[in-house]
Amino acid sequence: MNDTMTVRNVRDAFRARTRSAAETCRDALARIERLDPQLHAFNTIVADRALARAESIDRHFDRWRHAPLAGVPVALKDNLCTRGLRTTASSRILERFVPPYDATVVARLETAGAVIVGKTNCDEFAMGSSNENSAFGPTRNPWAVDRTPGGSSGGSAAAVAAGMAPLALGSDTGGSVRQPACLCGVVGLKPTYGRVSRYGLIAFGSSLDQIGPMTRSVGDAATVLAVIAGEDPADATSAPEPVPDYASALEQGGGDIRGSRIGVPWSLLDQGVDADVRRAIDAALQVLRARGATLVNVDLPHAKHAIAVYYLVATAEASSNLARYDGVRYGYRADCTELRAMYAKTRAQGFGPEVKRRIMLGTYVLSAGYYDAYYLKAQQVRTLILRDYEHAFGGPHAVDVIAMPTSPTAAFRLGERVSDPLQMYLADIFTVSANLAGLPAISVPCGFTADQLPVGLQLTGRRFDEATLLRVADAYERDTAWWTQHPPIARR
Repeated sequence: MNDTMTVRNVRDAFRARTRSAAETCRDALARIERLDPQLHAFNTIVADRALARAESIDRHFDRWRHAPLAGVPVALKDNLCTRGLRTTASSRILERFVPPYDATVVARLETAGAVIVGKTNCDEFAMGSSNENSAFGPTRNPWAVDRTPGGSSGGSAAAVAAGMAPLALGSDTGGSVRQPACLCGVVGLKPTYGRVSRYGLIAFGSSLDQIGPMTRSVGDAATVLAVIAGEDPADATSAPEPVPDYASALEQGGGDIRGSRIGVPWSLLDQGVDADVRRAIDAALQVLRARGATLVNVDLPHAKHAIAVYYLVATAEASSNLARYDGVRYGYRADCTELRAMYAKTRAQGFGPEVKRRIMLGTYVLSAGYYDAYYLKAQQVRTLILRDYEHAFGGPHAVDVIAMPTSPTAAFRLGERVSDPLQMYLADIFTVSANLAGLPAISVPCGFTADQLPVGLQLTGRRFDEATLLRVADAYERDTAWWTQHPPIARR
């Protein structure tokens, strides 16, 4: 694998005219052609379109030379709308859907000079933690092809880990950027809710969804966030917050985190965390301590309820959002002459088992007689989860970030948890709280298990304080080499 295939290296080589955008694009497409038959990271590959775009960037060098992502190949999760390019959300119901517009993040990437090479596989409608719920078959983990890459953005994580693209976008509703980034050994950033426009993202849970980058390094994630972040008139939930120059701040900071206070909820790590994962996390915390940070015990008393709360709120919102797929407006329509039968048949044939499960759960908790007992109660506990974090980040003993594992285990085998949804859902135990509270969080590689499977360290920060989050993550990365490791399949 080419070690120069990072966002900043690709861009800088283009600027220096030592490597053209077309050369970089051809390399990426060649790797996709060679590796994707084994990994199935992509649902759609757009080689001709990508090369035409890269060649155009080369021809108009002066126009693009200062663009922050000039010539950088990017893979997009297949739930981000792309004008004129099939967008399926890995569902049969949208198998032939071609949007007439671009998602805001897609438009911003292209304005910054990026080159789209394809749409990545994911759990259907982003519902899953293993990528096994895709209607088009699972993606495989580049570190061990018999294991899951995580989900729901598993295709994006696998694409970056295998060197098929230095940058991919995913969506994160309960950990769907961070968990696959962890299991595939790359960086995954979930920004604050409202930091990045959701316009053009096919909705799963509207109060939880957030789009974020997956990259090789923290610096690359910082570069990309500055491009895709910012208020958007097309998304009423996007925030009018100023967007810092995150990458420059990292360069100027030089990895200095002396005096930083890192909260660790030790009591949450006592049960259910794999021994190899715990060892890697403990070692990572000592690296940060050696950098001058102080480790502080924090209490998150309501975190134990986060999974239950998430799977009530998220399924309720999914039930509402997916009501639009009825065979009338767009997407798949079953062949049927009677209207009610057509609705039922379309949804029965178009949706997979996990999506149906979540629609039924969500419809149940929103139904008369159960709303107060389930959905309303979940929203109340959601507020308590947020207050736990606000308490940790405020007051005289405030911490700057909170550290914990991204996932309690390394990548599990494909098929291992399919028949046990509860075990599958528990894979998100450490990630869902950031979504429920609307906080930014990042996963960075921090080691390997005895089986040479990646482990991830998760850092969670204050609302709209991605700068601190990135600074601490960058400091850790400077003193370790985990992020430079490549899976065996990528070395061929």
